[in-house]
Amino acid sequence: MNNQSISSIEMKKMNRNRIFKYVYHNNAVSKQNIADALNMSLPTVNQNIKTLKEQGLIIETGMLESTGGRKAKALSANTPARYAVGIDITRNHVVAAVIDIYGNILRTERVRALFEKNTDYFRYIGKTVELAIGEDIDRSKILGVGISVPSLLSADGRTVTYSTVLDFTDGSLSSFEEYIPYKCLLSNDANAAGIAELWNHESVDNVVYLSLSSSVGGAILLNNKFYPGENNRSAELGHITIIPGGTRCYCGQHGCVDAYCNSAVLTDTADGSLTEFFNLIKQGSAYHEQVWNTYMRHLSIVVNSLRMTFDCSVILGGQVGGCMDDYVAHFKGLAAKLNSFEANGEYVKVCKYKMEASAVGAALQHVQPFIDGI
Repeated sequence: MNNQSISSIEMKKMNRNRIFKYVYHNNAVSKQNIADALNMSLPTVNQNIKTLKEQGLIIETGMLESTGGRKAKALSANTPARYAVGIDITRNHVVAAVIDIYGNILRTERVRALFEKNTDYFRYIGKTVELAIGEDIDRSKILGVGISVPSLLSADGRTVTYSTVLDFTDGSLSSFEEYIPYKCLLSNDANAAGIAELWNHESVDNVVYLSLSSSVGGAILLNNKFYPGENNRSAELGHITIIPGGTRCYCGQHGCVDAYCNSAVLTDTADGSLTEFFNLIKQGSAYHEQVWNTYMRHLSIVVNSLRMTFDCSVILGGQVGGCMDDYVAHFKGLAAKLNSFEANGEYVKVCKYKMEASAVGAALQHVQPFIDGI
């Protein structure tokens, strides 16, 4: 095969990928829309659409409104063309989520299971994956299983390098692979949640995602790419010191963000339930309102520091972030009072994923290479 034919093959693949991504991101478009947007000839678009239809990746979804002539067929990405599974592992629970190629959650399984570094636990994870998939999903279309853990990972993503929360330091992806018959990937839980939150947001170039759950972490998007750091441990936002010599953190230091802003600060006052905590506030509990105001005051210090450092939007995510809709206006005011340059806190956003963000983000790490490889 000569260089000319190789170049031709690569060009065809590039065109096909550009067409699929355009349809994927714009939904319900015509062939003419594609040709105009991508500066391609209609014959090229027609041939690639034909191939993508045969592969089950693009489908016709009705007719578009007429612009004066014959109505054009609407083309969309075939949402269930493939599936991925995400597993979010915490100290006491396991959440499994099955998603389609858009990150839509098709079903979830949430079970109480104490993390243990032994064969029985990893076998149980494998059973939970199969339970989540169920009987009606074509297993041949499953891209893989992403596993989210509250841990730092090696550069290749196969080894846990730090995991005080789970006591899983030096743990390996192979422990899961032994009992899961699909391609597996490990993800840091906060990074995974950030991936889910920013999925399909092509207009966002820079943002900090702050995950407020049983531990505090985050993800940093710079120039539309997640910044991993030189040692693969960027956005360990839970271990920024905000109160020198303050409350002891699980990491052994004192005054870390995690000690003041993890969800247990709230749930420990409400029988372990975040829902109950906010119910008690709505019922007029002065004590719980005081706890919440103290929490938000500490959180505002963190958020203002992130704004000063990165000068971009800050998304409040995780379990607490998912409950912030009723309080975000007040919180923006708290953040603005600490800001040296801005009179409001409009850069503060609330997450769109209220539940299972880490599981979804872990699963999406299988979807992205699939889309890139079309």
